[in-house]
Amino acid sequence: MTEVVFARTSGWIPTVIREDGVLTLMLAAGADANHDPRTFTFPIGDAHLAVIREDLARHLLLWSAVLPLCDAAGTRGRLDEDAAVALLDPVLLSPSAAVDALFERIPWDRSRLVAHGADILLLERGQLCAAMRSATETPDGRRAQEYSADRRRAGRGVVLGPLDTAILKFTGQHLHGATIPRRLPEAVDPALLPEVLRVIGTAEQACAGMRIGRDPRRGERATDRREWDRVAEAVEAAVRGAHPGLVDDAVRSVSFLMCSEVADRTRNLPVGDDEAAPGPGAGTRKVKLTFTDDKDVERLWQRGDPRSADAEFWEFVGDRSAPDNEVFTIEDETMGEGIQLHFYADSIARVTTVHEGVGGAEPEYRVEYGLVDGTSGYRTVVSAFVRGGCAGLDQHGPWMLDAAELEHARRRRDAGWPRPDAPTR
Repeated sequence: MTEVVFARTSGWIPTVIREDGVLTLMLAAGADANHDPRTFTFPIGDAHLAVIREDLARHLLLWSAVLPLCDAAGTRGRLDEDAAVALLDPVLLSPSAAVDALFERIPWDRSRLVAHGADILLLERGQLCAAMRSATETPDGRRAQEYSADRRRAGRGVVLGPLDTAILKFTGQHLHGATIPRRLPEAVDPALLPEVLRVIGTAEQACAGMRIGRDPRRGERATDRREWDRVAEAVEAAVRGAHPGLVDDAVRSVSFLMCSEVADRTRNLPVGDDEAAPGPGAGTRKVKLTFTDDKDVERLWQRGDPRSADAEFWEFVGDRSAPDNEVFTIEDETMGEGIQLHFYADSIARVTTVHEGVGGAEPEYRVEYGLVDGTSGYRTVVSAFVRGGCAGLDQHGPWMLDAAELEHARRRRDAGWPRPDAPTR
């Protein structure tokens, strides 16, 4: 038979029960293999019960000291009952100085004490009994989260100033850096909000007019990583220049916010830019095109279809692109020309028919290779080909006749060297 002898009214603070006539401390901690809370018990004496009843601070300190033993038990193991019982007298019945000394030698749960109102400065100095004079029975989980986040930053050598903290709170990044950023002015001290907004204004000016489109090569909703990085670099450079006192965490938080907002603004725009300004060969807009992937799957587009050729092609890429399917072709059989996109290497080949095959002979083709600057570069060359054919790609070179020369240029580019500045024709 189990009888509750003493229980505090708030939170998960351990309860004293009488089980088969034995006084026992019962607490929930951790989870089992099914993610349900585990319950642990160990025996206590009447003297321990008296302190638990009367002294909230000692009750919380005992809880903090026992929790690491519960963690050590894992999802299935037994609580080290002897170790738990050995904590009772030192934590509940010893002088304050002895308790402080004990906590220097044992593992204990800091966040639990912080949540229940411990004075953080005294806690960090090792004066636990003094720190717990401000303890409250009702926990403040957010206070504990902020404390844990600051300790993690301190472990990386990061110390936040008031403005840094305000910026992280404004973007929702103070507790968890991986959280999708938002604008939360209500989370900021009103006295600091104007300064935070000045930082945000600097960032907004830095990325005005920039876009972060989708990258169909990596799925229908994937973000263009290169465009994201460009926005991030522009924002971070501007913010660091105008506000040099900010720590990197705060600067990256602002950058994350700006990139997310720019991506949101452009995420639902069509990938094919059908309103692009006409270039060379603009009068030869395509009538019929065949799209092919590396698995020989085809899709046909014709003028008059509901969607533009650009949009239809990029949807095809989004549907079909995969790590083992990274070469896509757009072909105009009527004009005898086409382009082949090599997504794995950020390169392209344009193919034109020099002579049609006669009498069963194979046609003669001219193949030229060029480098492409990521997804935005691919969007540009696809749009140029749709509007002007291979002739419309002249301005998007240089073009190389030899695949080995292309590979050499690609390696130079990947190593950070400038691209060749004159076409090889």
